Amino acid sequence: MWVVICCGCYHGTSEQREMDAFKGRSQTTKGIWMAKCAGIEPCTLVMDLEGTDGRERGEDDTAFEKQSALFALAVSDIVLINMWCHDIGREQAANKPLLKTVFQVMMRLFSPRKTTLMFVIRDKTRTPLENLEPVLREDIQKIWDSVHKPQAHKETPLSEFFNLEVVALSSYEEKEEQFKEQVANLRQRFFHSIAPGGLAGDRRGVVPASGFSFSAQQIWKVIKENKDLDLPAHKVMVATVRCEEIANEKYAGFTANESWCLLEEAVQSGPVAGFGKKLNSILYTSLTEYDAEATYFDEGVRSAKRKQLEEKLLQLVQPAHHAMLGHLRSGTLEKFKEAFDKALNGGDGFSVAARNCTEAYMALFDEGYADAVVELANWDSSKVRDKLRRDIDAHVASVRAAKLSELTSSYEAKLNEALSGPVEALLDGANNDTWPSIKKLLRRETESAVSGLSDALSGFDMDEKTKEKMLTSLEDHARGVVEAKAREEAGRALIRMKDRFSTLFSHDSDSMPRVWTGKEDIRAITKTARSASLKLLSVMAAIRLDDNADNIENTLTSALVDTKNNAAVTDRSITTFDPLASSTWEQVPPAKTLITPVQCKSLWRQFRVETEYTVTQAISAQEANKRNNNWLPPPWAIVALIVLGFNEFMTLLRNPLYVGVIFVGFLIIKALWVQLDISGEFRNGALSGLLSLSTKFLPTVMNLLRKLAEEGQMPATNSSQTNQAVASKSFQNGSSTSNMSSSASSGITASENSPKKGE
Repeated sequence: MWVVICCGCYHGTSEQREMDAFKGRSQTTKGIWMAKCAGIEPCTLVMDLEGTDGRERGEDDTAFEKQSALFALAVSDIVLINMWCHDIGREQAANKPLLKTVFQVMMRLFSPRKTTLMFVIRDKTRTPLENLEPVLREDIQKIWDSVHKPQAHKETPLSEFFNLEVVALSSYEEKEEQFKEQVANLRQRFFHSIAPGGLAGDRRGVVPASGFSFSAQQIWKVIKENKDLDLPAHKVMVATVRCEEIANEKYAGFTANESWCLLEEAVQSGPVAGFGKKLNSILYTSLTEYDAEATYFDEGVRSAKRKQLEEKLLQLVQPAHHAMLGHLRSGTLEKFKEAFDKALNGGDGFSVAARNCTEAYMALFDEGYADAVVELANWDSSKVRDKLRRDIDAHVASVRAAKLSELTSSYEAKLNEALSGPVEALLDGANNDTWPSIKKLLRRETESAVSGLSDALSGFDMDEKTKEKMLTSLEDHARGVVEAKAREEAGRALIRMKDRFSTLFSHDSDSMPRVWTGKEDIRAITKTARSASLKLLSVMAAIRLDDNADNIENTLTSALVDTKNNAAVTDRSITTFDPLASSTWEQVPPAKTLITPVQCKSLWRQFRVETEYTVTQAISAQEANKRNNNWLPPPWAIVALIVLGFNEFMTLLRNPLYVGVIFVGFLIIKALWVQLDISGEFRNGALSGLLSLSTKFLPTVMNLLRKLAEEGQMPATNSSQTNQAVASKSFQNGSSTSNMSSSASSGITASENSPKKGE
């Protein structure tokens, strides 16, 4: 086992010069000296380095001090750093820049290893060590935090690579005995230093003693080849300052340049033609002026500062360049939208128009970017170009979605128009062929719409799966239209049933209004009309777009119309099963049910109640017609008249004058009958007829007498005219009779239609 210690030598060896206080201060150690420690176990090698601030090397040759310090850190397990007590807290005297540089290069060149840094504070003052040590540790921690580290060690703490130890020694000149005692105590700490708890007890990356020589040579070679440890010469320092001043002047001149200010202002409001050419001219002018003024300074420094100036100028103009690219992108996008819409309106296929317009306007953007490129910058325009491409693709996608939605909506509207009206008409005239006709209509219109949509989608260049999904959606929509219309019509089932009953009950086979003369079979007509209404109810009870059969009609007929079944229902016991006491139909899914059995039963009950009045009115009208048309007395009354009136009949035969009086009375009564329309008045009831006749009787009699008086005063010479007047009067009487008959028919029709108003 062995350990390497790096330190400063307090007394010269036989080969070293020892500082003589009477001869002045001078360098005692030159280069790096190495020796084996005597009497210390385990084997310990000591390296002594020359001072880091000696005047012998001068200010332009401080590279060796950095190289030697780095070498010490790279190969030693313990590094002793001499520090004057008064230098604690100072920047240069405390070697902070040196430590920062050495730490940074060490992290870059070598794998970090655990090293003990022991700061030996010389010529300790009255300030307690407990107050000095925190300051020193804080300074070292700040140096470590400011060092640029590799990514793998970004968050690695200082304690991972270094152990910090601080010891203090009194002044050798003032307290020689105390100084020697403290040195002896310090020496004791190096015994068994690699044991656990020792100064180097947790060291890592130990090199075997046999390989130490080769390892040290390789490390020194790497350190010598590293240029970061070289300090600049005086001319380099002058060139650095002056070139930086020139660069700052040119940067300030560029920012105040009128052409640049106008260009920057113009590009904020919109694209500028020839932007790249104008900006390049201004940039090259500033750099040329820099080259002219800095031409006599160190080339390396001049180039470095020129590079920094370029970077600052490019950083300054980059926002303007970005603004120009933004205008170029937005302008290209707007032009693309206009051209794309124009191509679509011109009849081009969607996919063809999208592809052609995208290629054309991406090429247009590339041309615009070439005009705006900054030659000094190596800026990547791919992000802006990709953004433009994404915007174009997004616009194409949005237009595509809108077009597809518009196209789908168009065909859905056509299906609505093609299906709603016909389905409503078919359900209104419900019969056995209603649902087969609806299925045929649905199949025909759906196939037509799907075919049209499929042809329209061919221009969108979409995959088969998406296309099939849209076509299936259209088919589902068509089916939904039919089902929605069926549900809507099912909600008006009662109105439809009453309309159908009224149509069949109040009109004959020729669609003429029925006149209830007494010969019609009202019971049969009622049964036929109700059966037709029940047929409509059965058709509207469920959706039958599939080929599944059901027994809804038979169930409704047996439960509601069949006379024997109705009687059985009336007399059945509580335990008898009611086929309509259910919320579902057999063999019909609930989703396809429009009117449940319970609802059908309720509708039928309401239907019968609301149509009962119409049937009653028809029966009343028929009976009234029979009464009005039966003028002859009963047969027994005729026989009684013949038997009891035989003597009076013989008296009339013996005296013809009575016959004339009776004939004249008959004519008068007949005239009054016709004029008063007695039969028509009594059709509406006896009481209303008597009241109407009572108001019309006297005016009618007076009118007849006045006409007879006028005819009696006319001269005989006007007999021909009288005959014509009589003929005209007869014609008028005939017309009056005809008008009264028409009025009676209208009254019957009104009485037949009056139940509709009740409905």
